[in-house]
Amino acid sequence: MMSTRTSSSSDQLLGRAKRVLAAGALGRFSIPDEVSVVFESGSGSRLRTVDGDEYLDYLLGSGPVLLGHAHPDVEAAVQDQLSRGTTYFFLNVPAIELAERLIDAVPCADQLRYTSTGTEATHLALRGARAFTGRSKILKFEGAWHGMHDYALWGTVPTEASDYPHAEPDSAGIPSVLGDEVLVAPFNELEVTQQLIESHAHELAAVIVEPLQRVLKPEPGFLEGLRELTARHGIVLIFDEIVTGFRIAWGGAQERYGVLPDMATYGKAMAGAFPLAAIMGRADLMDVYARQTRSTRDVAWASGTFSGNPVAAAAGIAALDVLSGDGVYDRLQATGSRLRQGIEDLGRKHGVPTQALGEDPVFGVRFMENANPKTWMDLQEHDGDFGHRWSIECIRGGLLLNPNEKWYVSIAHDDADLDRTLEIVDGAFRRALA
Repeated sequence: MMSTRTSSSSDQLLGRAKRVLAAGALGRFSIPDEVSVVFESGSGSRLRTVDGDEYLDYLLGSGPVLLGHAHPDVEAAVQDQLSRGTTYFFLNVPAIELAERLIDAVPCADQLRYTSTGTEATHLALRGARAFTGRSKILKFEGAWHGMHDYALWGTVPTEASDYPHAEPDSAGIPSVLGDEVLVAPFNELEVTQQLIESHAHELAAVIVEPLQRVLKPEPGFLEGLRELTARHGIVLIFDEIVTGFRIAWGGAQERYGVLPDMATYGKAMAGAFPLAAIMGRADLMDVYARQTRSTRDVAWASGTFSGNPVAAAAGIAALDVLSGDGVYDRLQATGSRLRQGIEDLGRKHGVPTQALGEDPVFGVRFMENANPKTWMDLQEHDGDFGHRWSIECIRGGLLLNPNEKWYVSIAHDDADLDRTLEIVDGAFRRALA
């Protein structure tokens, strides 16, 4: 149990943050106010606050910290590179070596283009698909998360079904004209998706999909159906593997589910928790980014000041060295499996319908009867209010998580961590039901 604060370093820093940071946060998500803290350090599976409190971390920086915090191999690689400089803008040895490793690991990849964030990667992958096909529209799926750019934020968090293929923008400030350029379909509903694709095939540049959409696994035949439809109509199929890449399998979701896209975006766990992402794909598709082989007007611009910087690339090489070790993914799956099953069992013990949905290394806890939701609308059946209360109690007990969002597991979580986690979860159910 975390200590009850009256006045603390966290309180003071939170007050300062509210004065200088928009909404007192670093982005859209923050720890709920009643349990908010400021972190100072992390090691392995744990984070420590400026007040000395310790949390078992199941947020993991929203996914990148697959190896655990401050992994010694990554630290050593970064320290070595720092003595050589932080960024050069042009080609460097770590960036080339990491690219070779990534191309070898990712089934669809002949070449890649680095970015710094997943938002950049999905945005520029769509630009590349439009340049390659000469078409302008893209299709995404309701409830899918593809980052913060204007093409991504349509039908991402609706509470009612969209008017397919049209959806509402999720953010203020998105030009309404894009509503005709971004088509939205329900995930896992192949018949509806097929009708939309065939009706708009002549103007569709790309279909972008999270193969594991948030916590929804693809139904048998769904990804295969997308592959057949897009291939038949000359549409670029993009897998957004920012979350799944190097997490649910070495080769990502395309390895796990056995479906090969034309392009894929990778990030988060790819670079040992350093800011680096990439667009990967077939050589002919990746050629649209090549200034050297095309006239200026025919190039899809994709460049960034820190893209492929040697510090992040060195971290990525070290991370992949660790992840390629014997039995790493077997242990990661076993850890996540035990945690998911334990949470569901405790829910049943307390009489609460509890589902730990997704894959073992990344899943979401939802309080609902339906054990096999297929679409974003199916997920809306969950009891979000109870989920929030329960999550607050988990945080108070010493687990770091984002209420009603994904749980991430690292290779640093061990059996003792899981024992303690399930004790805290048990207490959270008791307190949330009181």
